[in-house]
Order: sequence, then structure tokens, then C-alpha cells
Amino acid sequence: MGIFSTPEIVDMGIEKEKKRRDFYANVALAFDDKDIKDLFSRLADWEETHIKKFGEIKESIKDSQSADSYPGELDDYINVLLDDTLYKDVTPAEFKKKITTPLSAIQYGIIFEKDAILFFNEFLEHTPRKEVIRQLIKEEKQHIIYLAELKKKLKR
Repeated sequence: MGIFSTPEIVDMGIEKEKKRRDFYANVALAFDDKDIKDLFSRLADWEETHIKKFGEIKESIKDSQSADSYPGELDDYINVLLDDTLYKDVTPAEFKKKITTPLSAIQYGIIFEKDAILFFNEFLEHTPRKEVIRQLIKEEKQHIIYLAELKKKLKR
């Protein structure tokens, strides 16, 4: 596999952030409780802020093109990483079946955030700009901590 440029990795991360933003927006719409709606609306806004932050990170770096082992390798790999069952399940119909309580929504959100960390860890060895990828991982860890705290509060 070739070397991925940091901007390409950030682009992939932005796509995953958009999926999480949409997930949280769907959660906000799915519940009648005002506190839950507000909570997940804030989480959706947080992901939107992350998208902007990742865009700023991308703008601040300049890397060379990726080196594909064969034409289209990067596109193939991106599609596999972005097209997994986690994100397919965010359709409104599947969402309503799987997310029935605020706790289940938070747990699903934690799974999304773990996925993001695994995603970025995959690319640490494929980019010369490891510090940028570590920054993205740190951001995702903050999301997990936040969601875990929310989960504890809701269980009380």
C-alpha cells in the first residue's frame, strides 16, 4: 500500500465526522424528551465544529500526493473504510429499530467515536505527519469521554 498524504487522511476523517453529525441529528429528532433532543443537537453541533476544525487542519498542511500501488488504490481503500455497517445503520428506518432509548443512542455514539480512533490509528504508519493524526485521535477521545460521562448521568 502506498503512502497517504495527511490531507487525504483528514478528508476521510471529515466524511466520518459528517456521518456522526447526521447520526446525532437523527437521534435528536427521534426522541420527544426536550433534554435528550437538546443533548443530541449539541452533539451534532460538536461534530459540525469538528468538521470545520478538520478542514482548518487540512488547510494548514501541505503534503505530496499519495503513492498508489495501483491506479485507484486509494479510492478503493477509502470506500471500504467509509462504507461499513456502522454508517449504513444510520438510515432512518434502521435507526428507529436500533436506537430506542437515550442510553442506546449514547452507546452507539461511543461506538462511532471508537471507530474514528481506529480509523485514524490505521493511518499513523502511512503518513509523515503523525502529529496531525495524533491531534485528530485526541479530539475523538474527548468525544468518548464526554459520551461516557453522559452515559453515567443517564444511568443515575
